[in-house]
Amino acid sequence: MTVTKPSSGRERQSSTRRAALLAGCAATAALTLTLTACGGGTTGTTNKDGFAQAPQKDGALTVWVDATRVEAAKLYQQQHPDVKLDIVTYDGDANGSNYLQTKVQLFNRTGKGWPDVVFSSQNNEVTWAVDQNFAAPLNKGLIPSASLGKFASGANDVCTVGGTVYCLRNDLSQAVLWYNVPLLKKFGYTVPTTWEEYQQLGEKVAKEHPGYLVGDAGDSFTPEIYLWASKCGANHITGPKSVSVNTSGEACTKMAKLMDVLIKNKSMSISGVFSTDFGKNEADKVLLMPGPAWYGGAVFKDTFKTPAKQIGAAPIPQWQGDTSPSTGNVGGGTWLLSQHSAHIKAATDFLKWVTTDNAYQGEKAPGFPAYAPAAETWLKGQDASGYFATDLSALKNASSQVWPGWGSGQFSQEAIWAATVKPGLTQGKSVVSMLPAWQDSIVKYAESNGYKVSP
Repeated sequence: MTVTKPSSGRERQSSTRRAALLAGCAATAALTLTLTACGGGTTGTTNKDGFAQAPQKDGALTVWVDATRVEAAKLYQQQHPDVKLDIVTYDGDANGSNYLQTKVQLFNRTGKGWPDVVFSSQNNEVTWAVDQNFAAPLNKGLIPSASLGKFASGANDVCTVGGTVYCLRNDLSQAVLWYNVPLLKKFGYTVPTTWEEYQQLGEKVAKEHPGYLVGDAGDSFTPEIYLWASKCGANHITGPKSVSVNTSGEACTKMAKLMDVLIKNKSMSISGVFSTDFGKNEADKVLLMPGPAWYGGAVFKDTFKTPAKQIGAAPIPQWQGDTSPSTGNVGGGTWLLSQHSAHIKAATDFLKWVTTDNAYQGEKAPGFPAYAPAAETWLKGQDASGYFATDLSALKNASSQVWPGWGSGQFSQEAIWAATVKPGLTQGKSVVSMLPAWQDSIVKYAESNGYKVSP
């Protein structure tokens, strides 16, 4: 972890005093009336906005961000020079590192160290942050309902437990169909609107233009693009600690079969879009690529270096006859406010600004903002940039079409796929043949995290 600005010496209660409070909680249940929950309460708290708030005081606001969000924190500091801000960079819990949870457990034991506001690249932080008394409720007085109502439909579902909102979504990563506009025209093809058409096009590409690609299945987030969009019931979170897992349903098998056909004829790569092999040998061979909102900038523009006026976006295909459009989601971070903060007013102001203000979300954010008014500004900015060959209205439409049957549990689906399925693909195994092993692995990961698993 890197401290971008030195701390201004914010004080917390001593670990000795904290230990005494915890001992008192354990010995006398009645003390919870005055000390609040044993997991993080302090004497002198005030019940307000739905939780017991620590004594408030002046001092620096400590904000934890990943490297990408440093720009946001610095911009806030620039626009709010009267606010003392300590910007701390960490991995953002990338790839499910659980760094934040580990540190919060330490802070809970020592009674000090909690950041005021923290960004996470993960959508599942509330699965532990609520139970461990870290995340503060936001819809009990801190964030107006009018503001919450302007987030994209379903955007804050991953932040909501029992009707209480404990975080705010930073950006959405809804999947669309990216495609090379001049190349598609040159080959005489049209954009597929159904998965059946998508497969047929992949088969034609393999025969007529071998080496060109209609997709990639080599990343750990592959199931979040293809299986999620197909409404595969592999990851249906049904309660705080319950999940339904069924990889043998038709929605799973028909997408797996589609992928197997295209992987076999080599019109779907298994290299991974950020791999050296893909960048060297396949980056200029992409005809179509289902992928999340951030593919436009992070993959095509920055990684593949695809020239301007080539890449466009269309709705992700749907199964023929399905009247309920659906898509998957790959990422999209969240912001949490600590209930231990001694600077609630300043922390709330930062939280509102960083998730809703056009200065960052509308004009600077690299991903599609979860806050709908900022998303409108962001889309206009992308159109005005001159990079894309089409408008990005497909992203707006897809933002409300992420299938709700795929949840954000405490276990990482990306880690499971990377350990269970991806190695098999490199060995020539079919996706269909690995569906049972994928299910077994999901069940084991879920149960190891305390989940009750049902078919």
